[in-house]
Amino acid sequence: MTGPRRVNPLRHRDFRLLFWGQTASNFGSNAVMVAMAIYITRTTGSPTDLGLILAAQTVPFVLLLLFGGVWADRLPRHRVMVVTDLIRGALHAVLAVLILAGVARVWQIAAIEFMFGAAWAFFQPAYTGLLPQTVPEDQIQAARALIEGSWNVTLVLGPAIATVLVLAVGAGEAFAADAGTFLISALTLMEIRPRVRGAAATESRQSVAHELRAGFREVASRPWVWVTIAAFSLVVMCSFATWEALGPAAVRDVYGHVGVFGVLVALFGVGSVAGSLLATRWHPRRPLRDMLATAAMWPAMSIVVAVGPPRGVVAAWMLIAGVQSGMFMVIWETALAKHIPPDALSRVSSYDWMGSLALLPVGFVLAGPLAASFGVRPVLGVGGGIGVLAVFLALIPRSTRELTDEPPTERMPEPDVQPSSSRARSA
Repeated sequence: MTGPRRVNPLRHRDFRLLFWGQTASNFGSNAVMVAMAIYITRTTGSPTDLGLILAAQTVPFVLLLLFGGVWADRLPRHRVMVVTDLIRGALHAVLAVLILAGVARVWQIAAIEFMFGAAWAFFQPAYTGLLPQTVPEDQIQAARALIEGSWNVTLVLGPAIATVLVLAVGAGEAFAADAGTFLISALTLMEIRPRVRGAAATESRQSVAHELRAGFREVASRPWVWVTIAAFSLVVMCSFATWEALGPAAVRDVYGHVGVFGVLVALFGVGSVAGSLLATRWHPRRPLRDMLATAAMWPAMSIVVAVGPPRGVVAAWMLIAGVQSGMFMVIWETALAKHIPPDALSRVSSYDWMGSLALLPVGFVLAGPLAASFGVRPVLGVGGGIGVLAVFLALIPRSTRELTDEPPTERMPEPDVQPSSSRARSA
């Protein structure tokens, strides 16, 4: 491990704009998910309705991610994000009006969230590709860590704020506030002047299908990328899905109150914030090797809850697992930014997101029937065990174990980082 590096990405104007704009947007996004759950529960009382709405958002997101990656690599990424932020803000503004007018129906909400998920699929790959363009190369990890830390803070505080807002004021106001955060994000993105990374984009473009295949080759040619994606696809299906679906019931059975589940999730979130901040200063020489060697703590938390140790033990495990999770996300995103050609980063990111989430619906569908047949705690524990095994399988490729913190030697020299006002917009 190298020594600590004194860097401060917030000194750079473009990163400050990205950081504060996305922090505001993330607060709204994380709050509105809880606002949606409370609103549907109070109006229809149907878990099926809520599941339909969540699926309506998730399905187009997963299906369109690859196309979002292509267009994020074709066009200026910050402009793609501006358009998709304005679309998402407008959609939730319409939903706020429908709720405030008392005429919102489940099918209308599902339709709005379907379009929201489609826009999100174009935003996310552009976001991943833009971040390294807002700081010098040697500050990418620190910038990624600050962004991840901000996300984790909003993940902890957003739901609490949403609960108070919905119960004290109303769901319509919550969605209106969320629409406002997308406007804030769009306005900050309009002011960003991202630097050029890698070779300049050529004027001629291949077909979308050709560029999808080119993105796939970037993934397939790197075992450390595709094996890690495949491993976490299993982790998400077997561990995350069962934790979300069965965790509350398991905690209630073991510790006597479902409220303990919320405390454990909060502890995990606090740990994630701490892990993200630690990653601003920690630069392991073999990043994936070191992170994957401890990443099993995350899926193993399902095993811990299924076994049912004293509350203090499970609380400490959740906190430490959160620290590791926060650090891993930063290290992984930084590795992609440093080792993937800049003009293909958004496409590779889209394959990463799609591959990781592809089996999530399968896990949600299977968790309930399996628990009915074999019991909640056995299914939760076995799911966690499969996730632990998958993490260790990700260490098999030699390229995973030997990946360094330094970018490939053939990467073009670092461009001069000039003041934002004198830099040209990326083409």
